[in-house]
Amino acid sequence: MAKVEAVGKAVLDAAMRVHSELGPGLLESTYEVCLASELACRGLELKRQVELPVCYRGKRISAGYRLDMLVERLVVIELKAVDELNKVHLAQVLSYLRLGNFTLGYLLNFNVAHMRDGIRRVVYEHEYDIPSRP
Repeated sequence: MAKVEAVGKAVLDAAMRVHSELGPGLLESTYEVCLASELACRGLELKRQVELPVCYRGKRISAGYRLDMLVERLVVIELKAVDELNKVHLAQVLSYLRLGNFTLGYLLNFNVAHMRDGIRRVVYEHEYDIPSRP
């Protein structure tokens, strides 16, 4: 878990740097490219637009879900450039964590005056899963 936390801290530092340089008001895709560049400069492995299949009745089904970023194969990043984050955005990240069996994700909204106001940490607690019914 220490590595996950270290990667998470690096992601937040990189997001703050990008926001400091660019400020709010740009397209989500711009922030994605710049954050990817910043993370790569820090030596972190990342993948963009990672397809996330759904497992249904023992079959992997491509359902069109894509993670904005996956850092070090550990931390999920969902980027937004919206006026306000809402519950659907948070549910989206939680679903990605659950479907990919990840523990930590960040919902980052760059359309804020101060980046600290656009960060939502999302943790998926695997041990508290409720088993599905037959």
